[in-house]
Formats: sequence, C-alpha cells, structure tokens
Amino acid sequence: MSSTINNDLYLSSLQKRDTQSGGSSVLGKDDFLKILMTQLQNQDPASPMEDKEFISQMATFSSLEQLTNMNSSIDQLISKQSAQTFMLQSGMIGKSVSYTVETTNADGTQQERKTGTVKAVLFENDTSKFQLEDGTVIDQSSITKLENRNS
Repeated sequence: MSSTINNDLYLSSLQKRDTQSGGSSVLGKDDFLKILMTQLQNQDPASPMEDKEFISQMATFSSLEQLTNMNSSIDQLISKQSAQTFMLQSGMIGKSVSYTVETTNADGTQQERKTGTVKAVLFENDTSKFQLEDGTVIDQSSITKLENRNS
C-alpha cells in the first residue's frame, strides 16, 4: 500500500480549486467526506485513528449534512412565502392608494403625498412594487393609505 496522499485533497488545494472555478470557497459535505475517506485510506496501520477521533469527525459530518438540509428547506420556505405574498398583494389591484414621494430641490428634501389606483402588482428581485393607472411605479413601503376605489 502506498503512503502518499493526493495533494489535490489538501484543504488549501480544495479552496483554491473552488475559488478558481468560480465556486464557493466554503467546503461542503462532499469535500468533508472526501477528506475523511482519504484520511482513513492513508492512515498508518500500526497506529490507526482513535475511536473518539473517528466518532468526532462523523458527528461533525452529520452536523454539516443537517445544516445543509436545513438551509435548503429555509430557501424553499422563503420562495413559497414570496409567492404567497405576491398573490395576496394582487388583491390591491383596483384599490386607491395614498403614497408619499420624496423630492429634492434647492430648499432641501420634501415629502409630497399623492393618490392613485393600483393597476398591476410587479414582482422584481424579491420585492413587490405597484404600478398605478398613470404608469407610476411605487414601492410598497411608500404606501400610507389603502381604500376601495368606490369610497
């Protein structure tokens, strides 16, 4: 059995390779598993890895895998919540809104209150915006009042 370790599996080599390929410089569970397998394959038979050390590394791997799965679940939850929010906001179409607009002139910054009727709801870059009948697009945070158009 050869006692040489492939240089590509060193931590520094993995980080350089990931950064050069445009990937993340963070090690994932697959990289951790490769390092662990290489370590097991190349250990000294006269002095094998201690049980405690092996259990510790397996616990670390298990934690890493659970964190990865949890991150994926949170991403899915955020995506579904954004879609639900977008659908709820579509109920604002046809409603009259009052909103504030900041304008800057020689006297400084002033806030002006305007009114309009929502024509469409836009969803761009994970943010909702409202297009009014006159073509103005406003951010949801600028809305100060919402009422039925018939009122």
